[in-house]
Amino acid sequence: MADTAVAREAMVDRQIEARGIRDPRVLAAMRQVPRERFIPPDVAPLAYADQPLPIGYGQTISQPYIVAYMSEALRVTENATVLEIGTGSGYQAAVLGELAREVYTIEIVPELAEHCRLIA
Repeated sequence: MADTAVAREAMVDRQIEARGIRDPRVLAAMRQVPRERFIPPDVAPLAYADQPLPIGYGQTISQPYIVAYMSEALRVTENATVLEIGTGSGYQAAVLGELAREVYTIEIVPELAEHCRLIA
C-alpha cells in the first residue's frame, strides 16, 4: 500500500504538476484517488505509468495527465453537480468526486457499470 502512495505522489509530481496543472484541488484529488483500484489486476503494476491502460470491453482508462487536465479545465467548484457521460473505469468520476458536491455518471457497457458499482 505504501508503494502505491509513493508511486501516486511521483505521478502527480512528474506527470501532472510538471506539465502545468496548477489547481491545488485537482492536484490533491489526483494524490487522493488510488488509480490501481480502477484497473484490472493484470495491469495494476502499470497503474501510475504515463499512459492509458486497457480496462476490458475495448475501453481504456485515460492517461493520468489527461484526467487531471480535463478536471482542471472544468473548473469544478465544491458545490457543483457534474454529469459524466461514459463512466469507463470510474477513475475520472472518482477524481471529480473529490472536487464536486455530486457526480452522476452513465455507462453503456453493463460490465463496466457493474465494476464501478462494486468499487464505489
